[in-house]
Amino acid sequence: MAILRNGGLPNGHTNGHVHAHSPEPSPVSLRFSDIPSAIDIPVQGLDAEEAVEVNLEELLDDPTELCTLLENEGAARNFWMIIALAYAKQHKIDHAIEMLTKGLQAMASSNPKEKLSLLSCMCWLFLWKSREAPRMVPEGQHVSEARTKDYYLQASTATLNEASRINPSFPPLFLARGVLYLLRASLQPPSKSLAPGSTDHAERIETLRQAVRSFEDAHRVSGGRNMMAILGRSRAQFSLGKYADALEGYQEVLGKMPDLLDPDPRIGIGCCFWQLGFKDDAKAAWERALEKDPNSKIASILMGLSYLSSSSQVATTDPSFIPLYKKAMTEYTQKAFKLDNRHPLTCATFGGYFLSRKSMVNVENLARKAIELTDVNAIASDGWYLLARKEHYDGNTTRANDFYQKSDQARGGGDRGYLPAKFGMAQIQVIQQDYDGAKFRLEKIIQQTKSIEAMTLLGTLYADEVFTNQSAGFKEDKSVQVKKATAMLEAVRMAWKDPKRHLSPDSSVLLNLARLYEIEHPEKSFQCLQHVEQMELDQIPDEHRPEKTDDEVADMAALRENVPPQLLNNMGCFLYQAEKYDQATMTFQIAMSACVKVGEKDDTIDTDALVTTISYNLARTYEAAGMLDEAKKVYEGLLERHSDYTDANTRLAYIALRQSPTDLGPKAIAKLYQSDSTNLEVRSLYGWYLGKSKKRTSNIAEDQEQRHYKHTLQHHDKHDRYSLTGMGNLYLSTAREMRRDTDSDKDKRRKTYEKAVEFFDKALQLDPRNAYAAQGVGIALVEDKKEFGAAVQVFSKVRETVRDASVYINLGHVYSDLKQYSRAVESYETALAKDRGNDPQILACLGRVWLLKAKQEKSPLAMRNSLEYSQRALELSPEQPHFRFNIAFVQIQLAQLLYTLPESQRTLQDVQAAAEGLDEAIESLTSIAQSKNPPYPKNDIEQRANMGRNTMRRQLERAVQSQKEYEEKNAAKLRQARELREAELKKREEERRRAEEAAMEEKRKVAEERQKMQERDRALAEKRAEEERKKEEAEFSIDENGEKHKKKKRAAGGERKRKKKGDVETETDGDGTGAEGGSARKRGGKSTTSNSAAVTSDEERKPKRRRKLERKGKAGAEGKTFKSKEIVVESESEDEGGKVDGEDKEIGVGGEEWDAEMRDADDEDVDEAVPRQRKKISRRIEDDDDEDEDGEGDAPPQEADGDVEVGDAQSPEGGDAQGHNADEDVPMVDESIAAAGTSVAPQPEGLVDS
Repeated sequence: MAILRNGGLPNGHTNGHVHAHSPEPSPVSLRFSDIPSAIDIPVQGLDAEEAVEVNLEELLDDPTELCTLLENEGAARNFWMIIALAYAKQHKIDHAIEMLTKGLQAMASSNPKEKLSLLSCMCWLFLWKSREAPRMVPEGQHVSEARTKDYYLQASTATLNEASRINPSFPPLFLARGVLYLLRASLQPPSKSLAPGSTDHAERIETLRQAVRSFEDAHRVSGGRNMMAILGRSRAQFSLGKYADALEGYQEVLGKMPDLLDPDPRIGIGCCFWQLGFKDDAKAAWERALEKDPNSKIASILMGLSYLSSSSQVATTDPSFIPLYKKAMTEYTQKAFKLDNRHPLTCATFGGYFLSRKSMVNVENLARKAIELTDVNAIASDGWYLLARKEHYDGNTTRANDFYQKSDQARGGGDRGYLPAKFGMAQIQVIQQDYDGAKFRLEKIIQQTKSIEAMTLLGTLYADEVFTNQSAGFKEDKSVQVKKATAMLEAVRMAWKDPKRHLSPDSSVLLNLARLYEIEHPEKSFQCLQHVEQMELDQIPDEHRPEKTDDEVADMAALRENVPPQLLNNMGCFLYQAEKYDQATMTFQIAMSACVKVGEKDDTIDTDALVTTISYNLARTYEAAGMLDEAKKVYEGLLERHSDYTDANTRLAYIALRQSPTDLGPKAIAKLYQSDSTNLEVRSLYGWYLGKSKKRTSNIAEDQEQRHYKHTLQHHDKHDRYSLTGMGNLYLSTAREMRRDTDSDKDKRRKTYEKAVEFFDKALQLDPRNAYAAQGVGIALVEDKKEFGAAVQVFSKVRETVRDASVYINLGHVYSDLKQYSRAVESYETALAKDRGNDPQILACLGRVWLLKAKQEKSPLAMRNSLEYSQRALELSPEQPHFRFNIAFVQIQLAQLLYTLPESQRTLQDVQAAAEGLDEAIESLTSIAQSKNPPYPKNDIEQRANMGRNTMRRQLERAVQSQKEYEEKNAAKLRQARELREAELKKREEERRRAEEAAMEEKRKVAEERQKMQERDRALAEKRAEEERKKEEAEFSIDENGEKHKKKKRAAGGERKRKKKGDVETETDGDGTGAEGGSARKRGGKSTTSNSAAVTSDEERKPKRRRKLERKGKAGAEGKTFKSKEIVVESESEDEGGKVDGEDKEIGVGGEEWDAEMRDADDEDVDEAVPRQRKKISRRIEDDDDEDEDGEGDAPPQEADGDVEVGDAQSPEGGDAQGHNADEDVPMVDESIAAAGTSVAPQPEGLVDS
């Protein structure tokens, strides 16, 4: 945004601040600077030089004499103006207004235009009085006598209208009209919130727009020179919320008048930056204002507010909070208050400080000043809010609510308004128990802004509604309130994790969440309590922290003793419910120690109740963990302190019954019942004992347990849920044992089940979370109506609440009926692990379900598991004949199963064991049939024994014989197959061994061949080295100093004859022996001799060729060496010039021979040389430099039927390396390659050049 730039200020004067390199004089305010210290008033009728001198610095308190003097002497209007302004300079505005009023009266008969200045001045004085007048009528003063802001604004309006009637285009009136609109807008309430896209036409907005137009008119008529008009327009734009436009105006004024201090445009620049979010720039502008004027009260209070804002961005526990807050209040706010204790913004700020200090008298005084003296609605709102907080603290809820409303209305009210005031009204509604109104108001606040305080209070209200419903035992469904409370409080909890908010966790929020999660999500509830515990641990002062030792567990336990014991007790209860008994025991023990510390710190706390509760919970934990002796000690300790503690007596009786079910236990139960038979807990335990020890009867009316429950419901409590559930269980067990032979029996049985369901339903109505009653309903569904699916759902839901073995036993029954035997086994095993390992009934159920599973899968292993569980059940209850019958029945079923299985799925040992088991079963059945109370009719048992003795025994004997024969045959087959397999493996092993030997032999031969090749290569290498040594001896000679020198080659001595075109040329040495000098070489259909080449080389070479050779000589010298990929012929001497060495050599260019040849070429007569045309060959030579310069990159063609041999560049025959004559204008291939520094690709053998 361009408007946020420097605003065209020179020399770095950006946004109201400069870089102060040196102290500069502080400019002084120019207001009233043109008022002289004295004035001479001319006297009529006397000498023209005589006048009355009036001292304007010591004016009279009563201006009547001055007015009389001016009237009598007919003084001009400027005298009236000067004296009135002198009074205004001394802040005697009423006297100044009186002077102007008398002046207007004295000039009533003069020209009306003479009054314009006086009227304009009076208008400004009325505006001044309006800013200092109270906003509303003070208490105890009559309305007609009050001189409020509105009174002076009306007077200013009347004066301005009178001046406008005289001359509406009088320039000072435009500026006065703009200020009048500004002050009038400050008394009008802010507009309500608008729909998006709509235009605001509220009264205050229209007034501010008129102010903007008035200031623009003042600026226009002044020709752009009126800086006050620009400041006024910016002030109005700021009130309209157009901060960027206002900033541009303030910066324009500062650029044109950098020394302006009254008013200071830097103040406005800082305010605009603050509203635009550039708070650092705002502080810089205000700091510059303080540099220019250290006594600026507005800049001081604004700097204080900026530091207060910075302190609010950090937590109160942060180390930087105190320095920021102290600097805000002591360095800036206090200074501003000392400069002007009636400044509204300073009063409001200091009022907030005294509110935090609970100094309510100062709060009220400062708040009243802020309200009465301000012309800014926001400051008035702060004043009303301070008064509301003061009354709220004092308990005057009615006045507090009234002040909260005024504070909210001062900022617009409705959807806008002042959020803290709205929240205060919600708090007042909570105090007045108007919870619905408070919730509605808080929900409106949360819709507008995600206020953490509002969300916390609203969530707490919903949570309290849920807790009240739970404690009162109402049946209302509060699930919606639970969800709302949880959502609100969780949102607050998540806000704590935002580092930008700098929020501290609130323990009340966590405790409410823990209570809300207690039933449905106990693990989340425990996490909340852990968070609260950590907060408590963090707040423990260092002097109360124990010294650290090597044992971290002991150190933490000692530190946790400083945590409130109530919190530790609740945490222990959650650990107990989660069956974490070791942790629960430790937590309860630490809570006991914490009770002792709490009692030492505060004697008023009733620690005895805490110790009693925690001790009882500790004893219950010992009980659940199987530590019955420790539990008894704790219970007995409780009874020593409180002998009438019924719960402790009840638990001791139950422990005695568990430890001695036939002797001490029944006596303890009877004693407990006699001592307190009216206690419902005691009656419940006694009813449970009767259900375990009573004699079963088919007539429910004669059942002792039924009579006990019925007596409890009739004479003690008809809503006793335990008795209702017990009655339902009795009717269930009775219906289960009833006969089902006839329709009448079935109908009677069905009605008994319905009676049981009625009791369960009554218990569920009283307690919808009664899991035992719900379990009874599920049992009735299974046994009466066979609704297995619905029963599974009921039991699964109950399993989440009740951690009892009975739930898993019932699930096992249902799964067994549904033929889901694996799940049934799992459920029974879980029930067996729930402290029921010695329950023979569960073991019998496991034996039954394994039997059914074995029959379904025809599994002998499952059958043996069934037999094992049945035997374990009999071991626990050897006197029960039905357990013996179960074992015998399983043994017979196992024998029958093995008989029916094919021989491949059984073993001889299994059949023999089954035969032995059958014999045991026959004996057991015979014994059971002779017992007093057999589980089944005697004849049926005897028939089953006879069947086993006669039929099944013979069947098993045949099975044993057939199994022996099968296993013998199978063993022979296995032996034969094993022998064949071993033979096959032996054969494979032999073949593998032979293959390995052949491979080893092949490797040996290869190794020998490789050794021979290495020896042959070694011999060749030695021979080659010897040849190299001889060659080196031939090329080099040793001088008298013992240094090696290469032998110089002599030039060819023979004559070279040039033949005509088409003739055959021969090449011989100086002695004419062509055979020894080297064989003739064919090149392009011609053969040349060294004699002819030597004769013509120096005579026919052109100057151009010499230059090329010079360049190529230099290039070759730079290129050093070149290694050819073709065979290089090296002449060892002039006698062996034609011999070819097969080894690769480096072709040297630029040696001594080349230099001599070049010197010979310089002496030749190049003018007589005849150029010869050369033929191209297909071989390409990559010569970057010479091809570009010479254009000669081709070489003569090769013979189509022969290999190309390249001669040495230093051949003694004087020809080039390609076999050309020296007089040919063809560069040597070696020279070109050496000059270019590239290589020649080898030509394949046998290919014809194109």
